[in-house]
Amino acid sequence: MKPNYRRCISCRKVGSKDEFWRIVRVFPSGKVQLDRGMGRSAYICPQTSCLQAAQKKNRLGRSLHASVPETLYQSLSQRLASSNTQNQI
Repeated sequence: MKPNYRRCISCRKVGSKDEFWRIVRVFPSGKVQLDRGMGRSAYICPQTSCLQAAQKKNRLGRSLHASVPETLYQSLSQRLASSNTQNQI
């Protein structure tokens, strides 16, 4: 079976689906959330530079065709910080 490849919306890196975080605009409610749900999806690398560029240039919003709440960016930053501390241990 072929692996599922995805592209980061920020740095345009191509990789397997497991390398990225998934952000979903759920159908039909239009709510934007992390990881779960059926609907339009965007993928982003778990790196500070990609997250900052996506927020600054509204890449998630343009990719999902929806407004992305600030709380989503905060939860992504927290997830990034916790994964960095786990990698250092």
